Amino acid sequence: MSASPPPASSSDDGKPADVEIREVYAYNLEAEFAVIREAVDTHRYVAMDTEFPGIVCRPVGTFRTNDALNYATLKANVDMLKLIQLGLTLSDEDGALPPLGTGGRPCAWQFNFRGFDPRSDPANADSIDLLRTSGIDFDRFAADGADTGRFAELLMSSGVLLNADLQWVTFHSGYDFGYLVKLLTGRNLPDTIPGFFELVRVYFPVLYDIKHLMRYCNSLHGGLSKLGELLGVDRVGTCHQAGSDSLLTLRCFTKLKEVYFRGSTENYAGVLYGLLSDGGGEQTSTSSAH
Repeated sequence: MSASPPPASSSDDGKPADVEIREVYAYNLEAEFAVIREAVDTHRYVAMDTEFPGIVCRPVGTFRTNDALNYATLKANVDMLKLIQLGLTLSDEDGALPPLGTGGRPCAWQFNFRGFDPRSDPANADSIDLLRTSGIDFDRFAADGADTGRFAELLMSSGVLLNADLQWVTFHSGYDFGYLVKLLTGRNLPDTIPGFFELVRVYFPVLYDIKHLMRYCNSLHGGLSKLGELLGVDRVGTCHQAGSDSLLTLRCFTKLKEVYFRGSTENYAGVLYGLLSDGGGEQTSTSSAH
């Protein structure tokens, strides 16, 4: 089983290739959370990303705002679907990762879950093909993956939740937080956006969505990989794997905060892109479901 190695004298020297993305399955779930509990006292930024089976349904009806439509779509899909993978990357305020990987290497975590079967569970076929192409091994996950219920229990006691001293960093993360809230509560998502955010603020008191921050940076656009290119941030690992995406999210945030926000992002906390209305209040309709 994986265990916390002794601290090494070397630290994150900025070379992306030196980072270890630690693969977590059922057999090493407890040990890796022990490492995370060790790191969280000194590494107060938590970047998170998830992989899930895509979007399989869209609501029919009239919605007061685009945000209301977006949340109805999110809820319908998260309630129905299963989480496949989750990535966590911790860092200190300077962006340095905990040197708790093999041989003292800086590290991030990739949690691989059992319970999803692409042959029988609802899923978007294109999303599943993309995940397979990106290296997701669904047979391995089914055989060796961690149980999401046990993951939620360990996450609750890890020190990363219910902690206003930590800052959660994400990218276009309504669905990411939706799946986590579903796991942590063991029930379907609330019916309303205010009900959802009430839970989000309890579990994740301070959070940032980089997609929202980008609205205040005129030269930045696109998805996470494009943002990394624009900021000159190198990726470690494979796109559309949650560990790699969480690491890239963290490093983009560190660069964004330094270059565009002069180190201060507090005024932009608590907003999830596409789920909090700009106040326009326009009516939105959909007339078809998938």
